[in-house]
Amino acid sequence: MFGLSRQGPSFAHGIHPPQAKDETSGLPIRQFPFAPVMLVPLQQHIGKPARAVVREGQEVERGQLIAEADGFVSVAMHAPASGVIQKLGLMPSISGKMVPGIYIKSFPGSSQEVNEGIPCELDAASVEDILLAIQGAGIVGLGGAAFPTHVKLKVPADKPIDTLIINGVECEPYLTTDHRVMVEQPDDIFTGIRYLLKVTGAPRAIIGIEANKLEVAESLRSALLAPAYSDIPASVEVVAVKYPQGAEKMLIRALLGREVPSGGLPADVKVVSVNVATTAEIGRLLPHGRGIQERVITIGGPAVSKKGNYRIPIGTPLRFALDYVGLADDVSRVFLGGPMMGQALPSLDIPITKGTSGFIAFGGDQARAQPEFPCIHCGYCVDACPLFLNPSQLGLLAKSGQHQRMADELHLMDCFECGSCSYVCPAHIPLVQRFRGAKAMVRKQQAKS
Repeated sequence: MFGLSRQGPSFAHGIHPPQAKDETSGLPIRQFPFAPVMLVPLQQHIGKPARAVVREGQEVERGQLIAEADGFVSVAMHAPASGVIQKLGLMPSISGKMVPGIYIKSFPGSSQEVNEGIPCELDAASVEDILLAIQGAGIVGLGGAAFPTHVKLKVPADKPIDTLIINGVECEPYLTTDHRVMVEQPDDIFTGIRYLLKVTGAPRAIIGIEANKLEVAESLRSALLAPAYSDIPASVEVVAVKYPQGAEKMLIRALLGREVPSGGLPADVKVVSVNVATTAEIGRLLPHGRGIQERVITIGGPAVSKKGNYRIPIGTPLRFALDYVGLADDVSRVFLGGPMMGQALPSLDIPITKGTSGFIAFGGDQARAQPEFPCIHCGYCVDACPLFLNPSQLGLLAKSGQHQRMADELHLMDCFECGSCSYVCPAHIPLVQRFRGAKAMVRKQQAKS
């Protein structure tokens, strides 16, 4: 059953880590400079990598198609800057592996304007037209998952949708990307909702916002009363501040009291959930026939000098970005994403991708790994898990290599790696890292069979 609190509806279990959002939540989005060389990986989303359609030495304009979708679960890539294709080759990635990509040498004197394309007219477009336009624009989930948005929106005919949820919760500590998008791009959000309502067939939309952003909720509610948007069947609902409230299963439970079944999808409970920044990009790009070539990113943490929310060209090398914002001399760890679900970076030479919601840097001993001790079976992780899994038992099985048993008996694959269990563990056991490794082994075994 979903829970209630003074702040609004919520879910059972979960944790309350420090939010650490005040330093950037009030800072407006600023345009980031263009790096001399952009690194555009062809694999920036779940599914099949895009296929390059440019050649070395070719000049390209910002926003131009440089790689096309290679199949249904794939999206297009667009030039993040006007320049020349320097190389088609391998480049570093967050996984530590080298991956195929496109190197673009930016033109330093270019205005970097993006040309108008063929618009997807909402009134005239069919559902299939909108899905193709979203795929062609290269839009993926901007909350971090980077799942191709058009695939999520392809609703099975036997699963009618009655509610579209726009996820503006942003519960990850330090990150305020979605906050600023809701403050500064309400028109794009409402336009995006119109497209999403048409493509899903949902009769209503709910914008879910955490109670630490009440002024944003009131602003969007007021905007919905204006004549320009009063026809949109949408409401704004405030949910309690709790982590991981922004996970779609948790938000669906909090807003609607519905439980997505084990191994199931939101469509199984008549819901489609879309991140608010993704929604804004749909509303910003489709009316102009453009592709996504930049995104809003929070750069923050104690070791960052010029903290803020920046609109950064996709493909910007992380080292260039961090040099621009300035790092403390004692920087010790940089996380891609937030400190709960993000990953500590193995290298600063990777590029910013569509799934990058933020970079958080810590100095000194602020985020150093703690020594691990044996599990004391305290049960804190069980009380914290929002999916009512048994992280302690899963961790012990992972350590002994019983990966398939973890999946078959203890629902390993339902874990969405929120990190709540690792956060509360007094023994500092890296539970999430073990679960990630175990899931990779299960998937590898499934692929063989």
